[in-house]
Amino acid sequence: MTDEIADEAYQFMRAHLHGKIRFGEDRVDIRVAPTASGHLVASVMVAMLRSVDTVLELPDDSDDALVLQVTLEQIDENGPDGAICDRWCIYHGEPPDVRWARIQIDAARFKGYFIDGQALMRENPFASQEGALCKELNSSCQELVIRAARASGEHLLIDPKVVGVDPWGIDARAQLGIARISANPALASTNNVKPWLTEQAGG
Repeated sequence: MTDEIADEAYQFMRAHLHGKIRFGEDRVDIRVAPTASGHLVASVMVAMLRSVDTVLELPDDSDDALVLQVTLEQIDENGPDGAICDRWCIYHGEPPDVRWARIQIDAARFKGYFIDGQALMRENPFASQEGALCKELNSSCQELVIRAARASGEHLLIDPKVVGVDPWGIDARAQLGIARISANPALASTNNVKPWLTEQAGG
């Protein structure tokens, strides 16, 4: 496996936060959200937490999909992990289930390559400033977000709200879900976010 494949798989994962989860003999829809630690978080069913063999398919089980072998750890929305449960709701709205899980990526398969899960669990060094960045971008840069999303991923967004910022891009919530505007190469600091977004938007 090359670093390029791991980077491509990571960007693919961040662009596909809606997929399927296989546990036991069941396979159902799931939406995940990224966390500052590199784990994913999701609203889950009890049966998912009890499964010893759990697989995420993003966005499905096609040949081009990203397949993740994962471990689910139950967390409490009213405890110290409440903030990451709230983060899921900021990304996706009302949760379908009352239980929550922090998701560790153990391994992945992408384009015929096997990838160590740690390569896809990237901490966000912008986390402490992320809230302020989202607020700033939403108050003064919405048109840039719309143009950058259209240019980089052919997303046609109406009234998008930036919900996540990290060195590898921006997550914007719109009517049809989350649109990812990817940064390649990665952004060195939060000071680079607005200039990069302006460039992505075509100046």
